[in-house]
Amino acid sequence: QLVESGGDLVESGGSLRLSCVASGFVFSNYVLSWYRQAPGKERELVALISDTGNVVRYADSVKGRFTISRDNAKNTGYLQMNSLKPEDTAVYYCKAVFEWADVWGQGTQVTVSA
Repeated sequence: QLVESGGDLVESGGSLRLSCVASGFVFSNYVLSWYRQAPGKERELVALISDTGNVVRYADSVKGRFTISRDNAKNTGYLQMNSLKPEDTAVYYCKAVFEWADVWGQGTQVTVSA
Protein backbone atom coordinates (compact mmCIF):
# COMPACT_ATOMS: atom_id res chain seq x y z
CA GLN A 1 0.00 0.00 0.00
CA LEU A 2 0.92 3.67 -0.29
CA VAL A 3 0.22 6.26 2.37
CA GLU A 4 0.52 9.97 1.59
CA SER A 5 0.99 12.72 4.13
CA GLY A 6 1.99 16.34 4.28
CA GLY A 7 -1.07 18.01 2.82
CA ASP A 8 -2.19 21.20 4.52
CA LEU A 9 -3.67 24.67 4.13
CA VAL A 10 -1.00 27.12 2.99
CA GLU A 11 -0.94 30.67 1.71
CA SER A 12 -0.15 31.51 -1.87
CA GLY A 13 3.62 31.53 -2.37
CA GLY A 14 4.17 29.01 0.39
CA SER A 15 5.71 25.56 0.32
CA LEU A 16 4.77 22.03 1.29
CA ARG A 17 6.48 18.66 1.09
CA LEU A 18 4.33 15.62 0.50
CA SER A 19 5.50 12.14 1.45
CA CYS A 20 4.42 8.76 0.13
CA VAL A 21 5.41 5.73 2.19
CA ALA A 22 5.25 2.31 0.56
CA SER A 23 4.79 -1.07 2.16
CA GLY A 24 4.02 -4.60 1.02
CA PHE A 25 5.95 -4.50 -2.25
CA VAL A 26 9.45 -3.86 -3.58
CA PHE A 27 9.26 -0.10 -3.86
CA SER A 28 12.59 0.24 -5.66
CA ASN A 29 11.20 -1.69 -8.65
CA TYR A 30 8.34 0.73 -9.19
CA VAL A 31 8.03 3.96 -11.12
CA LEU A 32 6.52 6.56 -8.80
CA SER A 33 4.10 9.26 -9.86
CA TRP A 34 2.20 12.06 -8.20
CA TYR A 35 -1.26 12.97 -9.47
CA ARG A 36 -3.75 15.56 -8.35
CA GLN A 37 -7.47 16.04 -8.67
CA ALA A 38 -9.21 19.34 -8.11
CA PRO A 39 -12.98 19.55 -7.50
CA GLY A 40 -14.89 19.05 -10.72
CA LYS A 41 -11.76 18.23 -12.71
CA GLU A 42 -10.12 15.08 -13.95
CA ARG A 43 -7.14 13.59 -12.19
CA GLU A 44 -3.93 14.81 -13.79
CA LEU A 45 -0.31 13.69 -13.72
CA VAL A 46 1.92 16.13 -11.85
CA ALA A 47 5.31 14.44 -11.77
CA LEU A 48 6.99 11.10 -12.35
CA ILE A 49 10.27 9.55 -11.26
CA SER A 50 11.87 6.35 -12.49
CA ASP A 51 12.65 3.41 -10.24
CA THR A 52 16.26 4.49 -9.78
CA GLY A 53 15.45 8.19 -9.62
CA ASN A 54 17.52 9.00 -12.70
CA VAL A 55 14.60 10.15 -14.83
CA VAL A 56 12.01 12.72 -13.78
CA ARG A 57 9.17 14.37 -15.66
CA TYR A 58 6.85 17.23 -14.76
CA ALA A 59 3.61 18.70 -15.98
CA ASP A 60 4.18 22.10 -17.56
CA SER A 61 2.04 23.72 -14.89
CA VAL A 62 4.47 22.76 -12.10
CA LYS A 63 7.86 22.86 -13.81
CA GLY A 64 10.33 24.95 -11.87
CA ARG A 65 8.15 24.92 -8.75
CA PHE A 66 7.76 21.23 -7.82
CA THR A 67 10.47 18.62 -7.30
CA ILE A 68 9.86 14.89 -7.17
CA SER A 69 12.33 12.62 -5.41
CA ARG A 70 12.55 9.24 -3.74
CA ASP A 71 14.55 7.40 -1.12
CA ASN A 72 14.39 3.71 -1.92
CA ALA A 73 16.15 2.81 1.31
CA LYS A 74 13.22 4.35 3.18
CA ASN A 75 10.53 3.15 0.75
CA THR A 76 9.41 6.75 0.47
CA GLY A 77 8.69 9.19 -2.30
CA TYR A 78 8.43 12.96 -1.98
CA LEU A 79 6.95 15.92 -3.76
CA GLN A 80 8.45 19.26 -2.77
CA MET A 81 6.07 22.05 -3.76
CA ASN A 82 7.28 25.64 -3.76
CA SER A 83 5.70 28.91 -4.89
CA LEU A 84 2.27 27.39 -4.45
CA LYS A 85 -0.68 28.95 -6.22
CA PRO A 86 -4.43 28.72 -5.53
CA GLU A 87 -4.76 26.63 -8.70
CA ASP A 88 -2.57 23.97 -7.06
CA THR A 89 -5.42 23.24 -4.67
CA ALA A 90 -6.36 19.58 -5.05
CA VAL A 91 -6.17 16.15 -3.53
CA TYR A 92 -2.72 14.76 -4.28
CA TYR A 93 -2.21 11.05 -4.86
CA CYS A 94 0.90 8.97 -5.29
CA LYS A 95 0.95 5.96 -7.58
CA ALA A 96 3.51 3.21 -8.02
CA VAL A 97 3.68 1.19 -11.23
CA PHE A 98 5.68 -1.92 -12.16
CA GLU A 99 4.83 -3.78 -15.35
CA TRP A 100 1.13 -4.72 -14.99
CA ALA A 101 0.80 -3.78 -11.33
CA ASP A 102 -0.15 -0.39 -9.97
CA VAL A 103 -0.78 0.84 -6.45
CA TRP A 104 -2.53 4.07 -5.41
CA GLY A 105 -2.49 5.95 -2.17
CA GLN A 106 -5.59 7.38 -0.52
CA GLY A 107 -4.68 11.00 -1.20
CA THR A 108 -3.79 14.07 0.84
CA GLN A 109 -5.51 17.45 0.60
CA VAL A 110 -3.53 20.52 -0.40
CA THR A 111 -5.32 23.85 -0.16
CA VAL A 112 -3.67 27.09 -1.22
CA SER A 113 -5.37 30.30 -0.15
CA ALA A 114 -5.11 33.46 -2.23
